[in-house]
Amino acid sequence: RKSANYITLAIFAPILIIAGVAGFLVPASLSLTSGAPAYNVFHLLFGLLGLLLVWAKKERQISLFNAGFGLIDLYQALASYANLPPQQYFLWTRVDDILHVVIGLILFSIGCYGLLRQRVM
Repeated sequence: RKSANYITLAIFAPILIIAGVAGFLVPASLSLTSGAPAYNVFHLLFGLLGLLLVWAKKERQISLFNAGFGLIDLYQALASYANLPPQQYFLWTRVDDILHVVIGLILFSIGCYGLLRQRVM
């Protein structure tokens, strides 16, 4: 039986990769989100790391990834709002900000749930 963290990352990691590839392929004028090259590379690298963790079936690391990436997403929303680094390289849009808050809260919650559950077992 697969955990909520495993299933979440098994779905989320390919989405990150698709977002990274799409960022390079979709013209900026047709995109609602940032198409900045650094942002696309970020999505590709973290998507690949997520897939490696899923393939390795390392439950604790998967939970840590989800919680950590959730925090990174929340920071990105804050950084966009407050003009903090790497805002000048990632060039977030309001759609990015909304996605970062929603996805960040979900990933952080699922990751923490998994970590707490592993601690109890």
